[in-house]
Amino acid sequence: MSIVSKSAAAIAAARAEGRPALICYLPAGFPDVQGTIDAAVAMAENGADIIEVGIPYSDPVMDGSVIQAATVQALEQGFKVSQVFDVIKGITARCSATVMVMTYWNPVLRMGVDEFSRRLAEAGGAGLITPDLVPDEAAEWIEASDRYGLDRVFLVAPSSTEARMKATVAASRGFVYCVSIMGVTGARDTVSDAAAAVVAAAHAAGAENACVGLGVSARKHVEEIGAYSDGVIVGTALVAALRDGGSEAVGRLTAELSGKSVSA
Repeated sequence: MSIVSKSAAAIAAARAEGRPALICYLPAGFPDVQGTIDAAVAMAENGADIIEVGIPYSDPVMDGSVIQAATVQALEQGFKVSQVFDVIKGITARCSATVMVMTYWNPVLRMGVDEFSRRLAEAGGAGLITPDLVPDEAAEWIEASDRYGLDRVFLVAPSSTEARMKATVAASRGFVYCVSIMGVTGARDTVSDAAAAVVAAAHAAGAENACVGLGVSARKHVEEIGAYSDGVIVGTALVAALRDGGSEAVGRLTAELSGKSVSA
């Protein structure tokens, strides 16, 4: 069975326009469920090609302080993992952007890999980005993602060996998530020089789409990274915009990042 990757299609559409795909992240349930949906739609209307919806987690070891604070708020307000499917349905009902879920693996295991995958597909989700799951421990997820036609995005980093890079690229569908710095997430003034090397290594290992995340906060970063990558991932800066100015601020920042005029 041939599976059509929604995220690969979104990246290909951006490439046809001569630009990298813009991939925008928000944590589910922040500032509340409807607020997440509204902000995601504002992203889509202002140039986001792919939207990452993060599942709040009690021990977010890779997240910086801005995202941690947002996820803590969502959890304190009672956000449940199953509500992520409501978020996805709410977004896909109002826009055509490709919607991915980014999650640590434990919440998926707790629900059951097959049930989570089925509900994700039914909600209109394109697949999962799994920062703490490595391909050689992902057999159940690989099987379920094939069963339900979902993309599976694994992470590679400056520390990835050539063998690990090849294995990760081979296991991924849609794109490979290239971490450009070692450490936690967060907006930075400059983008790590390591990003280009990680993307080059991913391409050399056979990746059709290698996208860069961690540290992107301004249009200059998008242009710089877009010169060598297939997609640019923005998280912390958008979460801060949502915290400080709601979905309107998210829309403005997304328009700035994408180089488009703000949608009313």
